[in-house]
Amino acid sequence: MTSLLTSPTPPAEKESRRRVAPPGGTDLAFRGLLRIAGLLVLVIMVTVGIFLLTNGFGALRKVGWGFLTTQAWQPDSGNFGIAAVITGTVLIAGVALCVAFPLAFGVALFISEYAPGGVKRLLVSLVDLMAAVPSVVYGLFGAVFLQWNLLEVPRWISQRFAWIPLFTVDGYDANDPLSTETVFASSTFFAGLIVGMMVMPTACSVMRESFSQAPPGEREGAYALGATKWGMIRSVVLPFARGGMIGGTMLALGRALGETIAVYMIIAPVFAIQPHILQSGANSVSALIAQQWGAASPFGLSALMAAGLALFALTLVVNFGASAIIARSRSGRESEA
Repeated sequence: MTSLLTSPTPPAEKESRRRVAPPGGTDLAFRGLLRIAGLLVLVIMVTVGIFLLTNGFGALRKVGWGFLTTQAWQPDSGNFGIAAVITGTVLIAGVALCVAFPLAFGVALFISEYAPGGVKRLLVSLVDLMAAVPSVVYGLFGAVFLQWNLLEVPRWISQRFAWIPLFTVDGYDANDPLSTETVFASSTFFAGLIVGMMVMPTACSVMRESFSQAPPGEREGAYALGATKWGMIRSVVLPFARGGMIGGTMLALGRALGETIAVYMIIAPVFAIQPHILQSGANSVSALIAQQWGAASPFGLSALMAAGLALFALTLVVNFGASAIIARSRSGRESEA
């Protein structure tokens, strides 16, 4: 009996791994366009800084470090500085954030987590519409209507919290019938209130998008463990959206620091450090430039350029600080669920 010898079947040749072709012309063009756009942003920022430094160097050289400590603004007499206006800028922006953050946080959370479909779309449209309203309209609203119909608010705050230096009002006595409430108008409080209304939509939009990006799996996992609606939000949504909340707040702060027309229309400009936010009299760097630009001498223009440079540097410091904070708390990096 002969045995049939069969030759072993040769192993099938392994299919060579398909090689992905390098990016084509369209991808390379798109990548190059993005790089150009990124470089263009840097070029614009550097150009603005150089422009302000070049035009403001004459004023800075004359006054020296006193530019940061002098409160008066009399460039033609050599007595000028930004101590008062930069303090007013920070105070107005601080009041604006105290107004904008809770509003933006509450509205964004309601839109992303609680509002039904139709109401959600309506609120999103309204918030976006608020961001599109010109600043001069907000200024008119604040100067003509708001500050004269809400004088009771700063008066009540002053009466209840006068023991806090920030809320004291010089020259006002609630028990004196001759004391007028107009001392509360044209104040840092009302300027910050209007600016807060202006920057709220910006912060709200960023927070809303951050809340809506929370992972559905972690949401469902929180519910599966018995969490309530608020428990899920507190343990999943808020930790995930921490970076977006910080980023939206810092974007709002950046706009609040540079707001011009609305502040200019509301405040009664003073060139002295005025820490009482409820009392009439305030100023900011941007409002100063708007006030002085038309009638400024050549040296006065140089001084205004130097003031603009200080505001530009302050905005950069805020933005870089925000970037560092966001880098330490990226959205979605951790949650408590």
